[in-house]
Amino acid sequence: MHKLIPVVSTNIVINKNVSTEKKKRTRTEGVQPVTFSASFREFIPQNSAFWNRKLHSLLRQQAKANASGHVRPNSHCQPESSESLYMNIPDYREYPELYQDFVRGMECRNPRIIIDQPKKCASVGKVFLLFAIKSVPRHFERRQAVRETWGKEKTYPGGLVVKTVFLLGTSSMDSPNLDNLVTFEAKVFGDILVWDFQDSFFNLTLKEHVFFKWALHNCHHVSFIFKGDDDIFANTPAILHYLQSLEPEKASKMYIGQVIFNATPLRNVNNKYYVPKTFYEGAYPAYAGGGGFLFPGALLQPLYLISQYIPFFPIDDVYTGMCFKALNISPEKHNGFQTFDIREEDRSNACVYKDLLLVHRRSPEQNIRLWRNMHSPLLTC
Repeated sequence: MHKLIPVVSTNIVINKNVSTEKKKRTRTEGVQPVTFSASFREFIPQNSAFWNRKLHSLLRQQAKANASGHVRPNSHCQPESSESLYMNIPDYREYPELYQDFVRGMECRNPRIIIDQPKKCASVGKVFLLFAIKSVPRHFERRQAVRETWGKEKTYPGGLVVKTVFLLGTSSMDSPNLDNLVTFEAKVFGDILVWDFQDSFFNLTLKEHVFFKWALHNCHHVSFIFKGDDDIFANTPAILHYLQSLEPEKASKMYIGQVIFNATPLRNVNNKYYVPKTFYEGAYPAYAGGGGFLFPGALLQPLYLISQYIPFFPIDDVYTGMCFKALNISPEKHNGFQTFDIREEDRSNACVYKDLLLVHRRSPEQNIRLWRNMHSPLLTC
């Protein structure tokens, strides 16, 4: 959820000079206006639901921006007024409290970065694969397991440079304040990014958006990006082998993962993925499960620009699918992505993982054990 008054500890703010900020802004200013695919415009119905109306209003703004040669500015936080929400959403008062907070803050899309890693991709040689892993302050053990296994930063055979960043907001108001520990972790490992918003399920879409912006500024030459959760097991050598096997044309416009087709909003208010009918009405475009997916770094700029015009949606992987559909890029199913897990009898068999790219979910202990067993010279498959 978007908190309109973020809780931030100033002792972890990293100040940046004006010239650096100016250089970063130029990557998204003065570029060619983005074009939405006709299939996206037709797929999202125009109806009375609030999100649908908001999208089509922004699409009209985008058409005017194309005509004038300007891109919609990434504005400061402008919360929706209660008066506007009561007028536009008849049952807004009946929404769950967290949902109300999300809707109020849908236009708060430009939080400042608190902990940055601006030199992450400034190493010798081009970064081939960047792991961008969604995490929360309290998940240190998960992050450490990733660092010690599949997310370890190194150069693989063939000169393939792999880097990792963890994407965080700040601790919620009801959680212990871990700012000092996260700051220390960031200094020790150099892989933590923290933005000025409270980490929550409803803020995952915001986290997606600010990552696009950060990567465009700091890792725009990266070949590929793997975006996923901190409780997955990834087979890095298999991922690198797959990426190297791609034809150049496919490698430049791909969106790979375990694809969810024909999904529709869930209307049960007790479900984690609940979406009120007055908020969004219509089907979801096909999308890759948020546990993990791959896309080329060449799409960072169009994804960032397109996300300026697509209103935030409370389910981040659905939102990502919308962004790709707006670029006329369909998700492609890869059987190596198992975001809904594999057969229970196979879960401890290291040989089974040799042919997989991702499995969701695994504990830190399971991650370390699987990685060790997979790379053991004693393993016979």
